[in-house]
Amino acid sequence: MSKPRVAVVFGGRNSEHAVSLMGAGSVLEAIDKDKYEVVPIGIAQDGRWVLAAADQRFAIEEGELPSVDTSGAALALPPGQGSIVAYDPGSIPVELGAVDVVFPVMHGPFAEDGTIQGLLEMAGVRYVGSGVLASAVGMDKAYMKTVMAAAGLPIGRYLVVRDRDWRLDRERVLKEAEEQLGWPVFVKPARAGSSQGISKAYDRATLAEAVEEARRHDPKVLIEAAVTGREVECAVLESLGDEPPRASRPGEVKVEGGQEFFDFEAKYYPDQMSLTVPADLPGEVAEELRAMAVRAFEALECEGLSRVDFFYTPEGRIVFNEINTMPGFTSLSVAPQLWAASGMSYPELVDHLVQLALHRPAGLR
Repeated sequence: MSKPRVAVVFGGRNSEHAVSLMGAGSVLEAIDKDKYEVVPIGIAQDGRWVLAAADQRFAIEEGELPSVDTSGAALALPPGQGSIVAYDPGSIPVELGAVDVVFPVMHGPFAEDGTIQGLLEMAGVRYVGSGVLASAVGMDKAYMKTVMAAAGLPIGRYLVVRDRDWRLDRERVLKEAEEQLGWPVFVKPARAGSSQGISKAYDRATLAEAVEEARRHDPKVLIEAAVTGREVECAVLESLGDEPPRASRPGEVKVEGGQEFFDFEAKYYPDQMSLTVPADLPGEVAEELRAMAVRAFEALECEGLSRVDFFYTPEGRIVFNEINTMPGFTSLSVAPQLWAASGMSYPELVDHLVQLALHRPAGLR
C-alpha cells in the first residue's frame, strides 16, 4: 500500500508568516518519512502557493526572519478534487496527485482563522486541527470571550473597539476604558497572535498610542484590564476513538529577557523566556486548570489540538485568558514542551495529529 500523503502548508498573508515557517521547519524535520510521503507547500505573502524550494529557510538566521521562497513551482488546490496541481503561465497544468492530509502549520488571519480550513473543506481534503467555526471564533478574541463566558469560564474585564468606534468617537472609547477598566490595560489586535501589536497602556495618551499600534494589525481592537498573576498554560489534545480530550500538565511561562510581558521576542528569540513544567501549583489547582482547559476546548468544539492560557492570581483565582487553536509549533514552543513533559515527544505529537486527521471524516462532523 502507498504511504499517506501529507502536505505541510506554511507561510500565509499576515504578520505571523515567519512564525509559521519556524513551526513548519520543525514538523518537516520530525515527521516520519518512512510512514508518510511529505509535500512541503509555502504560501507567499501575496497569497501564491508554491512547492517549497530545496533550500527553503525555516529558522531565524542572524536576526532575519524567514519567508517563503517563491522560486518553486506554482501550485493550486482545486475545489472538490483533493489533488495538487502545478502550473506555470503558458504551460499545461500538471496534476501532482491526491493529498490525504494537510497539516496547516499556520497562524493568524487568512490562515488559522477558518479561511484555509474552509478552502480545505471545499477541496474535500482532511486536515490537522480545528474546523472552520472553532478556528474563526478562536481567532477573534472578542467572540472567543463571549463563548467562554457562556461556558462558565472566568474571564477578565475588557472592551471591544471596532473600526467605526475609533474613527468617529475615540474620546468616548478612551473615557470608557478609563472608567470601566482602570489602569493599566493591555491593548491587542482582536484577530492576531504571537503577541503581534500588543501594548501596555497606563493613561489615555499611551492608550491612544496602543490602539493605533494594534490597528496596524487589525481594525478591531481589544482593551483588557490588567490581571495580576502568574501566566499558566495547558495544552489539550483530542484522543483517537471516542475517548474525551485530555490536557497536559500545566506549565508556567516567565519572561527572562527584560520585557514587561510575553511579547513576540520573548516567544521566538533565544533565551527570552522560561517554561516550568509542571507549574508549582497546589494539586487541586493544577487539576482545576486542566479541567478548565478541556472545557474551553469542548466549548469551542475544537479538534486536534489547542493551547489554553490562564492567569493564576495571588488570591488563588484562575482567570481564562485565551485559547489558541493552532499554537506555536516549533519543537521548543510551549504546547509541544507541555506534551513532552507529559510523556509525548514532539515526533509522537506530530504523528498523533496526522493520525487524528486521517481518521476523521471530511465534511460536516
